[in-house]
Amino acid sequence: MPRPTRLFRKLLLVLSSCMISSIALTALYLWLIGVTPPPGDPVFKVGGMPVVPIFIAVLASLVFGAFLAWYLSRPLAHLRWGLQRMAEGQLGTRVEPLMNGRRDEITDLAHDIDGMAAQLQAMIAARDRLLHDISHELRSPLSRIQAAIGLLRQGSAPAEGMVDRVERETERLDALIDEMLTLHRLTAAAPIARSAVDVVEILHDIAADADFEARARNRAVRIETPERFVAQVDGDLVYRAFENVIRNAVKHTAEGSAVDVRARLAEGGQLEVVVSDRGPGVPPQMLEAIFEPFVRIDPRDTGRGSGLGLAIARSALQAHGGTIQALLGDEGGLQVRMRLQPGPPAAPVP
Repeated sequence: MPRPTRLFRKLLLVLSSCMISSIALTALYLWLIGVTPPPGDPVFKVGGMPVVPIFIAVLASLVFGAFLAWYLSRPLAHLRWGLQRMAEGQLGTRVEPLMNGRRDEITDLAHDIDGMAAQLQAMIAARDRLLHDISHELRSPLSRIQAAIGLLRQGSAPAEGMVDRVERETERLDALIDEMLTLHRLTAAAPIARSAVDVVEILHDIAADADFEARARNRAVRIETPERFVAQVDGDLVYRAFENVIRNAVKHTAEGSAVDVRARLAEGGQLEVVVSDRGPGVPPQMLEAIFEPFVRIDPRDTGRGSGLGLAIARSALQAHGGTIQALLGDEGGLQVRMRLQPGPPAAPVP
């Protein structure tokens, strides 16, 4: 661990100079006004001033200044050591435990640095996990395409069926890459293009399309909304957010049941949209995890979607200052509650 020699010397010089100057000025003032020790005092004097008390005061100032300089500079050395370790990639380093129970602004700074390191560590772990999941998701359709090409070359399978298989897997790859790019744009906090959009109209369009497709599988989509809700948003991103949630509900709701989409005006002028299905629901410990990329409740769902729909919905709503939350329905199934602001969040008052 580096020793705080430069800062220590500077603090010691400043503190000792202040204390010694105070003693010297006090002695000068007493000499100028003619205040001197009584005659016959055996204390050694120079110019009428006692030397030994002044020497003791100067020595005490140096000792006290050295302790105070050490006390202030040592935690800064710990901070420097911790930051150097983090810069080397050791993000598990924590400096707050090295503060030895201090309670001051330097300890607060150490706490903030530890929080930053923990957040960076979590982000890197999420990135590594995401890269692993992406490679797995891309490998599956590519493997099927390679298998289809191999069967075509061997002539052991109908050419038309294999071409259809390659076409389906290619479309799946294209959709997966498009969703990954969308998610990357949202998580990278890129600026979004806002315009006045009637969100209620978007909800009705999505519900109509989803209901048309759901009826082919003996399901339905019911919607209840206010008349209008005009917001300054990116219409495409908001459309994808609500569409992903509603289509996910249609996919998981039980046969013969309906997905309910209810929207209402909430406090603060926000629009609250609740999508409820009648499916099997999710385990309580996964209510937050389902919004992570490539997280699936049933591992057998690898061929049914990309696993990015809810992650895109969360990122899109958060980009607009909104929120999304998953809850277990009172009558079973899953309930997804979303809130959207009518415009950009107000800037904080300085």
